[in-house]
Formats: sequence, structure tokens, C-alpha cells
Amino acid sequence: MTVAGVSVSSAMVQKYQSPVRVYKHPFELVMAAYERRFPTCHLLPMFVASDVVEEESNEDGSTNWVQRRCALDVDAPRLLKRIAGVDYVYFIQKNTLNRKERTLHIKSHNETFSNRVIISETCCYSVHPENEEWTCFEQTASLDIKSFFGFESTVEKIAMKQYAGSIKKGKEIIDFYLKELEDEGITDVPRWTPSSPLPAPRPRLTSLFSSPAVLPKLTVTPAVSIPLPADAKDVTCQDAVRDSVALQDDGFTEMLPGTPEDKLDADYITRYLGDLTPLQESCLIRLRKWLQETHKGKIPKDEHILRFLRARDFNMEKSREVLCQSLTWRKQHQVDYLLETWTSPQVLQDYYTGGWHHHDREGRPLYLLRLGQMDTKGLVRALGEESLLRHVLAINEEGLRRCEENTKVFGRPISCWTCLVDLEGLNMRHLWRPGVKALLRIIEVVEANYPETLGRLLILRAPRVFPVLWTLVSPFIDENTRKKFLIFAGNDYQGPGGLVDYIDKEIIPDFLAGECMCEVPEGGLVPKSMYRTAEELENEDVRMWTETIYQSASVFKGAPHEILIEIIDASSVITWDFDICKGDVVFNIYHSKRAPQPPRKDPLVVAHVITSPVGNNVQLIDKSWMLGQDYSMVETSLTCKEGESVQGSHITRWPGFYILQWRFHNMPACSTTNLPRVDDVLATLQVSSHKCKVMYYTEVLGSEDFRTACWDVQSLGSMTSLESSHSGFSQLSAATTSSSQSQSSSMISR
Repeated sequence: MTVAGVSVSSAMVQKYQSPVRVYKHPFELVMAAYERRFPTCHLLPMFVASDVVEEESNEDGSTNWVQRRCALDVDAPRLLKRIAGVDYVYFIQKNTLNRKERTLHIKSHNETFSNRVIISETCCYSVHPENEEWTCFEQTASLDIKSFFGFESTVEKIAMKQYAGSIKKGKEIIDFYLKELEDEGITDVPRWTPSSPLPAPRPRLTSLFSSPAVLPKLTVTPAVSIPLPADAKDVTCQDAVRDSVALQDDGFTEMLPGTPEDKLDADYITRYLGDLTPLQESCLIRLRKWLQETHKGKIPKDEHILRFLRARDFNMEKSREVLCQSLTWRKQHQVDYLLETWTSPQVLQDYYTGGWHHHDREGRPLYLLRLGQMDTKGLVRALGEESLLRHVLAINEEGLRRCEENTKVFGRPISCWTCLVDLEGLNMRHLWRPGVKALLRIIEVVEANYPETLGRLLILRAPRVFPVLWTLVSPFIDENTRKKFLIFAGNDYQGPGGLVDYIDKEIIPDFLAGECMCEVPEGGLVPKSMYRTAEELENEDVRMWTETIYQSASVFKGAPHEILIEIIDASSVITWDFDICKGDVVFNIYHSKRAPQPPRKDPLVVAHVITSPVGNNVQLIDKSWMLGQDYSMVETSLTCKEGESVQGSHITRWPGFYILQWRFHNMPACSTTNLPRVDDVLATLQVSSHKCKVMYYTEVLGSEDFRTACWDVQSLGSMTSLESSHSGFSQLSAATTSSSQSQSSSMISR
């Protein structure tokens, strides 16, 4: 048994979820090892005694129920024990062993101070879903501290420390007793069958030692109001404090059971993600579950989720917020497909002085950047900011791919890369203002969307002008990232403690006096004949980021955004996919027999454009129009919260003009939302609190296409051709599915 204790907020129940731990032994053998933990376990000193209070079996002996009362000696300051008036904490443990189904369910809760602190834990041993000769173990726990003589924070930290230690010990204890059974020649325990003899009665008290353990009596003395010394309040280590922050109030108060495919295995975490504390594992699993429950399509890889958790010190709320922002950004700019769609212009291939080069001593991919040889002004004048930014994003995407490959090659988690920056040749021309501006923007975007991907940055041959450049860019670099910088001036990198400590001598590139030939371009000045005018660069920048099926629009208070779709054939299908990037909006669909003015030029009419700092606002419905007379509502209004993604469709009943409208949602003064805020990472202007932002895509399926699609799907035995979902953040893949309706209606689901 373990004691459940996690970080707490007095207003919420906090929960812990473990990864699946696998014992490569049959269930019956693991149960034999488990029974040896009682009544005491010398491997878990805090577990001082236990007593079987009640035991019962069904008629055929297939199911056995055991209730124990267990005493634990919690590692708490003696002064706190004196104030609380107890020496031991008592727990009630109820076990249900089903020999036929081969499961053991364990439920535990505290008996001591149950009116002040509610601690509960649920564990399960079961057969591995893919190998019946293996056994899985999972556990969840929760802690709710209502009051504790004014020492709630101290009790929280004690519980945290105690629980983290006991979880780590849990698997070791079972492994110890499995080895003990093996040493005794017990390597197989027969499975239960209906003809199996009933188990022998369990002794009321047994012990691993010469004399039986005596369950300590619970003594309670009156609480004394004694102030706790400052050093006694900080009773745990920095890791426990960090884990406490990680499980602060984050809105995850319910843990829904998942299928075996949804669960993370402890060995997988160690092999591919690295060593994590139990509570860090819990943060990863819970955030992953949240994505699965609110997002119907493809979710990020576990390594990607873990990077955002590490970047925010495993604070769940902050990690979820920045991850959702990044996922929206990736979807808007189709970053997932960048490596397949992006081809570097020839000028970048010739003059961008960077490239991948083997790996460092730790197996991290190594990227070389000869910044001192790069003509930043020429590249910006020839390409513009957006091409440079997209090229850097492609480099980062390639880095993620190489990390995955190196993880497989080296057999250990490799989640980041090393960057070597050679500054020989850096001078004042590199401080050209537009070039520095482009660099700062690239840093901002990379910091927001690729956290914890830089393992180390080696800066070599830094000249005298470098401090000026560092002063300009360092404020935009995260503090944790700055700690990974190692700067060498002149030729200091060649001596002891230099480059050879981080990179094998055999792969030091030739331009750094090494023996390895390097394919990184040498750079040089970009010919001025390749420069483009400001207007050309502006048009190129616009084209670069508008090559997406999605459009952006602003929704102001009193000024909705509307698009017009003309339908010629009845029973056509209007489909939509939109994200609420900022604010809350109300989505409506209207029908009109006549087109709004000005006259329509193409299926999507753009009229009455209101200029705004970010995005456009288009209004089509004339103020003189009357609802029910000039136009009618064909769908019930849908309120969409900030950060949500909505997909749906409408089967049109009549020809004519359909207006899709996003209107500002006036929230009641007392209402709040826990959904993450998603601001455009590229926006630099402050926006009004009375403005929302949406990113949308619409498409019309002709009635003939619709009937064909339905027929194709019906032949598969389902009706899912029209897809609809309503998720907590933007998706990285195609829309998700829901059942379609044969009648004229939309399919909007939450």
C-alpha cells in the first residue's frame, strides 16, 4: 500500500495518475509477491503495521474481499505531530481479488483526520492486454486538504514528499519479492479453476520478523496553538516544491478511464522520454488525456507535449495554454507539412551559412551556423522576413525529426539538439536594423513554438562587437535557454574545456581547424542584383503566409464578420471549420433570397471592409434588413468559447444566398472561463478587449457530390461522410467525425 499525497489547492481536489507499470510475470505470481508485503514491509519503513479487519470469499473461491487497517509513520516534524496530536496515520484498505478475471482492485482512504484531509487511492493489477503472461499495474490518487490547524501548505508538502517516495518504491518492492520467490524455487503459481481448492484462511496477523507486529494505538491529544518555525515549514526538497507547483489548480478534477492504447507505459517513458518524477509523469499523462478527450483528431507526440511541460516547470495550466497557442499557430500556417512543401530558394541554398553536421558527444543532432559569414542584410533584402522565418522553421522541424532518429539509434531519449555558432567575421553590418528586427522575430516565434529543443548553444570566436548584439537579443531569449549558452572568445575553444568536451575531435569542422569536411555554405555577399523592392517583399510576405486554406477575420463588438455563399442546387452541403483564436463569439447561419449589396462578384463576397490592425471584418447584412422578412435564421445560434475549434455542415433546403456570421458574444459580468487564451504569437499590436479573432475555412459540396459521398459511406455501413466536432483547441489533422443527418440540418457537436 502507498499513501496518496499530491499538491493541493484548498478550493479543488487534486489528482495523480501513474503510467502503466508492467511486470513481466504472470498475474498469479505477482499476487503471491504482493501478499508478502503484509503485515509490514522492511523495504517501506513508514508502513509500520497492518491488521486484517474483515475477510470474505464467494462460494467457489474465485473472488476474495479483504479489508485492512494500516498504520503509517509519516515523516513529519515532531513539532507538527505534537500539534496534530498523533504519532501514526491510519488508512483503511479494501482489496477485491478476482481470480477468475485475474484482477486485483485496491481502494484506500485515510481514517485519521478524515474530517480535515481526504486522501484516496485506487490501484489495479490486471493482465497485460497483449501478453497474458505479463501483469500491469496502475494507480490514481487524490488529496483534498480542507483544514489542518493552519498548516495546510506544510501538510501538502509532506504528503507530496511521502507519496513521491512510496511510488518510486512500489515497483522495487514487488520486484524484490518476485526475486525472493524465485530464490525459493517458486516460479509458477497455477491459475484458478472452478475445481481449485478454497484458499486457506488468512492469519489475522503475521510478520516477516520473529514476532508479530502490533498495530499501534491511535492516541489523540488536544491541539496546541504553537507557531511553526520557519525551517520546519519547508520540509521537502526542491523537486517536491517543483512538483507541488506542477499540480496546482489546473481545472483537471476528473480522470476518465482510457483504453489500453491511450495509456503510457512506464518503461516507454523511461526509454523514449527520460527519467521523470512520479508527479511529472502524472502531468504528462493528464495533459495527454485532456488532449485526447477534447480533441478528436491527431494529437501531438508525447515528446512534444513534454517539451511544453518542461518549459513551464510542469505547471499544468501554463503548459496547456502555450501548447494550445502553438497548435493553433501550427494549424494556421500548416507547419506539420512544412518539410514536404517547403523548398528553399536558391539564394538561401547559396548564401545561408547553416546546416546539420553529425552529432555531439551526447548523441544530440548538431547544427552549425556560421553567422559571422552570413550577409543578413542581403538575405533580408533578397527574400524578406517571411522566407527567412519559414526556412528557420523548416530547420527546427528537421531537428525534431533527427532527435527521433537519434533516440532510436542511441537507445536513449534525445529530445533536443546542439547548435554551434561561429561568429568569426561578425561586425557592425550585422547590426543593420531590419536584419536585427528579423532576427528578433525569428527568436520570438521559435521560443513560443519549439520550447526545450535547444540542448546547448556553443558560441565560438565571439568578437568585440558581440556584446552589442547580445544586449539587443538576450531580453527576447528565455532565461532557461540562456543558461544553455557557452561563449568562447577568440581561440579559447581550442584548449581544455573547449569544443572537444562537447564534440568528438573527429567531427570538428575544417573551418574550426578540425579534420572533418563540412558542407555548410561559406556564405559571402548576396549580389545586389538579387535585391527586391519593398513592395515586392511585402507582396511576397503576404503570399507566404496566406498560402493556407484558412482565412483570418476580426469580430468587433457591434460589427460581426460575415461571408456569403450562393447556393444554386438545393440539398447542397455547406461545410465549415473554424477556430476561435481570441474572445468568445456566436456563430449563426442565415438564408436570403436576394444577395446583399454591393453586387456579388464571386461565391464568397467581400464587401464593407473595415480596416483593423489584425485581420479583416466584413459586414453583409444591411442594417435596414429585418429578420424574418428580408432574411431568416436556418440554424440555432452556437456560442463558441475562446480556444475552441468547430467543424460542421448544413444541408441546404432552398437555393439562394446563405450568410455565415460570427458575432461578438457579450458575456455576463460574473461569468468566467477556464479555457486557454490563444493570442496570435505574431501580433505585436495591442488589441481592444472588444475584439475577437477567428480563423475559418468553408467549402460547398454540390448535391450530386453529396449524394455520391453518402452512397460511398453507406456501402461501408455508416454515415460519417460529413464530419463535425467541437474541440478544445485547433486540430493538426483533418476534421473529425460525427453522424450525419438525412434531413436538412447542421451537424454541430460539442
